[in-house]
Amino acid sequence: MIVSRLGGVRIGELTDVRAARPEAVAEAVARRVRPASLPDRPMIIAADHPARGALAAGGDPVAMADRGDLLERLCTALERPGVDGVLGTPDVIEDLALLGVLDGRLAIGSMNRGGLAGTAFEIDDRFTAYDADAIAASRLDGGKMLLRIDDADPATARTLEACGRAVTGLAGHRLMAIVEPFVAHRVEGRLRNLLTPEAMIRAVSVASGLGATSAYTWLKVPVVPGMERVAAATTLPLLLLGGDIGDDPGPVLDGWRRALRLPGVKGLVAGRSLLYPPDGDVRAAVDAAVELL
Repeated sequence: MIVSRLGGVRIGELTDVRAARPEAVAEAVARRVRPASLPDRPMIIAADHPARGALAAGGDPVAMADRGDLLERLCTALERPGVDGVLGTPDVIEDLALLGVLDGRLAIGSMNRGGLAGTAFEIDDRFTAYDADAIAASRLDGGKMLLRIDDADPATARTLEACGRAVTGLAGHRLMAIVEPFVAHRVEGRLRNLLTPEAMIRAVSVASGLGATSAYTWLKVPVVPGMERVAAATTLPLLLLGGDIGDDPGPVLDGWRRALRLPGVKGLVAGRSLLYPPDGDVRAAVDAAVELL
């Protein structure tokens, strides 16, 4: 168990603090110093994968299974210059608040984690983590939701409706809503995202119209061929997502670099690609991504 001091408590003390004094979680969240404003080119570390049962990174199917190791990697990433914040489910955000590493950083709450990876009900992506009111009450800076559109799965309609309500709710609190849209379909029983320009243009177009207002909506999108066409499909600000980069980060970094030149692309949200790089050097991976911005 990792016991090095990284903030308010030690990673190795988190379970004892949670068991003996659960009110410390709310106290730590309330103490967090929020950033004065949203950065022009936000760089956010994503850490909401485990709550959807997606633990794989870099070829290891359980790379993200050790919570202490994940938290240490997150703390390393958050201390790097140019990193603006983190995106996570309540358990991760609250652990980081207890560790005292969120002051001055954006904290984005991940909302729908019910579409567990690899399940028959994956498209029925219910809101099992934060809702808009909880994000506002926790003084977070916004909420993120995943929207996968499968024409053959009726559960898509329920997820669309829930995402629309979440966008409206966050806007009511004047908080950023980050929607991550895909067109998806089943291949041999497993859900796969379609990463063609046409599929992403459709996904972006649908996501742009969610909710009673789009004033606070941002979109989180992958880099695909013809990225300029995808960016041209909306006037909403775009954030690039990371994903798993495999053994060679070069092509992914090149793709980010080209996409970040597009007028509508405002920043980067990356998780596994920076927290679990092929060479294990989190600092170098994060610094390379920050340099692109």
